[in-house]
This record gives sequence, structure tokens and C-alpha cells, in this order.
Amino acid sequence: MKPLRPALLAAFLACASPLPALAANLKATVSQAFQSMLYLPLYVAMDEGLFEKAGIDVTKETAGAPSVALSAVISKSAQFSIHGPEWTAVAASKGAPVNVVANVVNGAAVWIATAPDFPWTDVKSLKGQTIVTGLMPTTSTSLFLKLLKENGMSKDDVTLTQVALGTEPGPFLAGQAKVAVMYEPGLDQVVAKGMKVVLGFPEKYGPYAFSAVSARRDVDPAVAQAFVNGMQAAIRLMHAEPAKAVAVAKKQFPTLDPAVVEAAVKRMMNEKVYPDSVDITQEAMTLGLDTQIALGNLAAQPDYATFVRRDFITKATAGN
Repeated sequence: MKPLRPALLAAFLACASPLPALAANLKATVSQAFQSMLYLPLYVAMDEGLFEKAGIDVTKETAGAPSVALSAVISKSAQFSIHGPEWTAVAASKGAPVNVVANVVNGAAVWIATAPDFPWTDVKSLKGQTIVTGLMPTTSTSLFLKLLKENGMSKDDVTLTQVALGTEPGPFLAGQAKVAVMYEPGLDQVVAKGMKVVLGFPEKYGPYAFSAVSARRDVDPAVAQAFVNGMQAAIRLMHAEPAKAVAVAKKQFPTLDPAVVEAAVKRMMNEKVYPDSVDITQEAMTLGLDTQIALGNLAAQPDYATFVRRDFITKATAGN
């Protein structure tokens, strides 16, 4: 056998050398206010490997409150937080270097349910009634109070029984009130027991910035873009293959009745609670924050051009 010529030998050795390691994914931590079915786009992105495909490894933490989730971002212990954008707007108005980078929930995900024998005709039917609702501050109760005001009423015209978020079905089903203001999946839990939905805020208000991804203004642009790209891919998948969204929800909420989980996801898909993309329009943001301004929780609208990072959104939605 003839020895290899030097040029061929060099080529052979080059091919035989170990290949360089692939570039490691970017890393990020997201702090969610709660484990909530509203945040399903996040869970789909994680469980379906869409963040990894976007080049980022994401760790999820649960803060227990929106203010705590946002504080994690401000202190740089997390790169992103998920909660209502009003928390970010209030913090920004006080000088915190934060803004919004992506949509998560684009409908006012709150409903009013009543006992099946309740004589509902319109909002004025609630006068004098006991209403089970979430403990303030929470958007469900805020929206309900705004609804009363829009109909010439106030909280003095009803008796509010405020309970910890997620526990609204208990006193409602126990007969302590014939009306409740509900989030999902509590809504479909009581519907499964025979209660009826009489008013849906998603239909009443249309596009409404309800929950969003927040970040520091100085967030690493590559990390933010990869995260927003992953969220966009998740939202697209949810609309293209709703069964996968339902499957992820059942996995994320294993203690709930699977039929309730499926009904809740389908309701929020059908009523456009989940957004069509990560985009947040100025109209949706204005409407969402107007509720907080009306209640005195926020002094004024933030400057949309600087409050919403459209650069990340535009790149993520290009061609999608």
C-alpha cells in the first residue's frame, strides 16, 4: 500500500479531528405571577421545545404575586416576568427601567356566572346581590367595579365577598351567593356543576392587554429576541393544533378534571383570550390600562412607543 501523499494525509487528519462543539443555547429565567391557565403560551413554548428551537433555554419560576415577579426582573434575578402590564406601567411611572416585550393574553379573561335560577336581564340585575369575586387587587374585581360604574352603579349597590384567587367556586357553589366573577378554570368548574355564564368581558371589550411579558430596558437583545420568537412559535402552534394546547394544559394542571381543562382552553381560544401573535396594539394596551386609571391605580397612560418594545415583536412576527 502506497503511503498517503502529504496533502491527502492533511485532509484525512482534518476530517478525523473532533468536530467543534455546537454553540450553547442562550439562558433565561422567567418569573410568572402564578401558575395560571392564562399563561398557556408560555407552557406550550416550554413543553413543545419551542424555546430550544429558538436558541434559548428557559427556566420558569413562580413568584406568587405580580409585584414579586416584576421585582425579580428589576433586581436581575430573572430576565422576564409574566403578569398584567399595569404592574409594569406603575413601576415604570415610578422610574423602574422596565417595559413590555410580548403579548400573552389579549382578551379581558373574566366572566360573570350565576346560579341557573338567577333572573338575569342585564347588569342592573345585580343590584342588591351578593357577589363572589377575587380579593383585590386583581383585574377580575377591577373590571367588575368598572362595569358597575359604566351602568350607573357602584360597589355600594352590591355586597362583595372577596376571596383568595382561585377559590371563587367554593362559596359560589355552596350557595353563599348567586353570582360570581370568575377567571378560568374556575368558570368551567362551576359551569360543569350547572351554573350559567351571563356576561363575558372578552366579548364586551375585544382586544385588551390583559397579561404580557415584561423585561428590563437593558435586557440582552439576543436573549429577548429568542424568548419572544419562542412565544410567537407557541402561539402559532396553539392556533394551528389546538389539541396540542389542550394536551399541554392537562399536563400543567394534572389535578383538574381533564374535561374542565379542555373546556376552559377551548373557551379562551374561541373568545380570543389567547392572542393571534405576540403583538400588542396600542388600542389594546390603552384599553387595558384605562381600567387601572379609572380605578386610580395608575396616574396616566405610558408612552406606547417606549413602553412596548416593537423591535422584538416585529422581528418575531415577520412572515408569520
